[in-house]
Amino acid sequence: MTGQHPCALDRLFPARPDRLCDIRRAVAETAIRLGCPEPTVHDVVLAVDEACQNIIRHAYGGAAGDIVVQLDRSDHRLVVRLIDFAAPVDLAKVAPRALDDVRPGGLGTHIIRSVMDEVAFVAPPPGAGNMLQMVKRIGDS
Repeated sequence: MTGQHPCALDRLFPARPDRLCDIRRAVAETAIRLGCPEPTVHDVVLAVDEACQNIIRHAYGGAAGDIVVQLDRSDHRLVVRLIDFAAPVDLAKVAPRALDDVRPGGLGTHIIRSVMDEVAFVAPPPGAGNMLQMVKRIGDS
């Protein structure tokens, strides 16, 4: 989809809540195919789901849009990239809320950072708005 090297998963999904189950399924199936153990598959699916919900809610603000989901393995690392076509995010506003601030929503960023080993916004491909890259170590590194 982005013209980079072929990924094990490289699919465009509509950025809609009713498509999150398709995204979760594609990520789980690909992670299993890439040799990830079940706990790792669960963590990666959880992180991708939370990040996609944030893209739908915050990047697109509920408006129509797309998310490219890429998943690949590099040695002992599973690399996930989520690409959207919304306006570039203000990184100062992408911070986890304090855990003792108990109210609905806002814990997605904390969950993502707690289950993944690396999480960062990186330069998106031409024509895209944002690219979130998440890495999960698999086995011995």
